[in-house]
Amino acid sequence: MFTDYTKIIIKSGDGGNGAISFRREKYVAAGGPDGGDGGKGGDVYFKVDKDKNTLVDFRYNKKFKAQNGENGSGARCNGKYGSDIYIGVPRGTVIKDAETGKVVADLSEPDQVELVLRGGRGGKGNSHFATPTRQVPRFAQDGEKGEEKEIILELKLLADVGLLGFPNVGKSTFLSTVTSARPKIANYEFTTLEPNLGVVKSKNGDSFVIADIPGIIEGASEGVGLGLQFLRHIERTRLLLHLVDVSGESGRNPVEDFNTINAELKKYSEKLSERKQILVATKIDSMQDDNLLLELESLAKQKNMEFFKISSVTGEGVNELLDYVSKILKTLPKEQLVEIEDRIVYTLEDEEKFTVERINGIFVVKGKAVESLMRRVNISDNESLYYFHKCLRDLGVDDKLREMGVKEGDIVKILDYELEWE
Repeated sequence: MFTDYTKIIIKSGDGGNGAISFRREKYVAAGGPDGGDGGKGGDVYFKVDKDKNTLVDFRYNKKFKAQNGENGSGARCNGKYGSDIYIGVPRGTVIKDAETGKVVADLSEPDQVELVLRGGRGGKGNSHFATPTRQVPRFAQDGEKGEEKEIILELKLLADVGLLGFPNVGKSTFLSTVTSARPKIANYEFTTLEPNLGVVKSKNGDSFVIADIPGIIEGASEGVGLGLQFLRHIERTRLLLHLVDVSGESGRNPVEDFNTINAELKKYSEKLSERKQILVATKIDSMQDDNLLLELESLAKQKNMEFFKISSVTGEGVNELLDYVSKILKTLPKEQLVEIEDRIVYTLEDEEKFTVERINGIFVVKGKAVESLMRRVNISDNESLYYFHKCLRDLGVDDKLREMGVKEGDIVKILDYELEWE
């Protein structure tokens, strides 16, 4: 089964907790704190798997989680790092954030590996918190929780040439004639329900990949018919062969068909609509009205487009078309066809920014750095709370609260904890 779109959930590993431990040996007095650090949680990577050509493996397996880091222990023993997870996807897979739609990564190169989600940091053991005035710290840091994200996997086929045209204009027949691909062929609408790829080898030894995309109909850019399910597959192609049926058997007007499809391309993507096209009249062996061919040829001249007449049944014009395609591909650069602005790597190591709002008399402090710190505090331990307050001062939270007019006895809320200002 060909699957080219799916949503999955990925989660990086939690960091291990730091240990609270003190050195206890027979002849060592006041050995001091020796709690080890927690191990870092595992990261989530995506990699190109050359043996995959569809996203069908993600149809039922929807959640992927990296290993958690282990907790620290005494004698300054640090916890083991959690194992990273590598998720294999077919080449041509685009990863997007499900909430924002932004591109996270584009895996279009062989053996490409991309880091997508970093694991949580391990908590520090109590050995880190010993000072000349605090020689017996009875607290340690908890590890950071890993992040969980819903992402979209979208497969966009990697082909040099895309076959464009209404259903039943002869795209599948053409592909089967010029390559070893064997798509389903029949004389009815939407014979092709999924993209097919084939490799063309020209007489001079060159080769290129052709993608037979299911037929476009009016409204495809809004998802009508197979709509967006196949338009994504021609985004990466460098050249489009626009096949138009001139036999007259379908009762359609070739010029109207050409204009309709190009209008759909423009609605879907301005950049795609500007991709180079070659206009190809098909089924010339069974033409019922020469005027249809002449009208299409006249249109090609108006648009300054190369024009070919072929019959996939008799082979007429096919070799000439392939030779020209092979020649023109050498002049078309391979460009980055997926726009990636400020590529995202989800990370817990966010900038230490925070916001303070006053809601119903309560000062609400938000921000990843502050919230992460709050999660790692042992609120039942006074020394741990003292350390927490020091960190808030270092972040500038105290200064911001004073600036906003906080007074003794006011409530400051961080996450679900309400603290009284003193």
